[in-house]
Amino acid sequence: MWRHAIKPRPRWKDTVVEQGLVFPMTDLPDGTETPYWNESAWYEVTMDEVLHLERVTEELYEMCRHAASVMAAGDRFSDTQLGLAPGTLPLVRESLKRDDLSVYARFDLAWSGAEPKMLEINGDTPTGLVESAVIQWNWLEDVFPDADQWNSVHDRLVKWWAEHLAAGHFPGNEAHFFNSGAETSGEEAMTVAYLRDTAAMAGLATYGHEIEDLGWDSGRRAFVDWGGRPIRTAFKLYPWEDMLDDEFGRYVLAGLEPEPVRWIEPIWKTMLSTKAILPVLWELYPDHPNLLPAYFDDPGDLLEWVAKPLHGREGSNIRIHTVAGAEDHIHDGPYDTATMVYQEWHPLPSYDGNRAVIGSWIVDGVAAGMMVRESDGPITDYYARFVPHAIGTSPRPDQETIQQWLAE
Repeated sequence: MWRHAIKPRPRWKDTVVEQGLVFPMTDLPDGTETPYWNESAWYEVTMDEVLHLERVTEELYEMCRHAASVMAAGDRFSDTQLGLAPGTLPLVRESLKRDDLSVYARFDLAWSGAEPKMLEINGDTPTGLVESAVIQWNWLEDVFPDADQWNSVHDRLVKWWAEHLAAGHFPGNEAHFFNSGAETSGEEAMTVAYLRDTAAMAGLATYGHEIEDLGWDSGRRAFVDWGGRPIRTAFKLYPWEDMLDDEFGRYVLAGLEPEPVRWIEPIWKTMLSTKAILPVLWELYPDHPNLLPAYFDDPGDLLEWVAKPLHGREGSNIRIHTVAGAEDHIHDGPYDTATMVYQEWHPLPSYDGNRAVIGSWIVDGVAAGMMVRESDGPITDYYARFVPHAIGTSPRPDQETIQQWLAE
């Protein structure tokens, strides 16, 4: 993979806002701004590299599904050990047994051209979706109209909704979409609005809400929207570990619904949104080329390590310990650090001082595309930049070829 400097398009900021990216800039602590969407550079990958990343991504996802079953079995881990509300794991086991519908997930990979290393997976509430599926594709069409990009995210999302609609999996042919009104950057609302659009394109009737407006009808023993409409299928960009601690969580945990809501993502995805999966994967697949050694509670024999809370986002509450460092690098945050997971420290590759991490997308169990975020420091945090990519010397496939890929 290579990083190239390039001149941004005229009016690039207005362009990406018009296309749906509500925060092209990131506010800095000193009151200034820096680009979040950074098109003063682009990353070039080869088709062979893309094919390898696809294989790795799909293999890792199958391994994570296996790890989820092990974690949920109940003979080794308790709800509390996994940072979850009491009574969660029985529901996870039932969800796995039913093979409840799941649409997407995102791996974060450290990759410098050799074997990618899994840093973590966000299987419950991944963001970066609009930038990946829409904004960088539109950039490609403007800047390199004859080139290709590893990016079938949008087509696969629409296909997923359409197939399950045709199979009768959405009662009333409708779905509700929830984001938190407490999130003020607009990122979550933007992501949910985009996913709602993909469902509407597939033919579903859709309704958008803030999660704070979710209601409970005690007479019908059913979740309802603000207008009293029963909710049968719902996508939510809100972490399960928080949902189960909220007021409505007791209704889910107590099994009070005669016809439970089909939540997307399903509750089994709690296993793929906790860092606890990292040491479980290493135990199940020791010395796997795409895994890093990871352990519960202490670093074991690791000389250099990263300590991560069970639940955390954007690098919060991470501690990095290196042999060369005079003191540990600590990134403060709001998450609970009572239980930590220790993973071998694997520095991100640096491209002229820009440390890049690959976000590798899964849609319906299939590797669907990538995103690149880069940061100045060792942690990919709130101030990271999104940089588009293209496949070098790879002509864009025709529509017939694209449809064959989607059908595979």
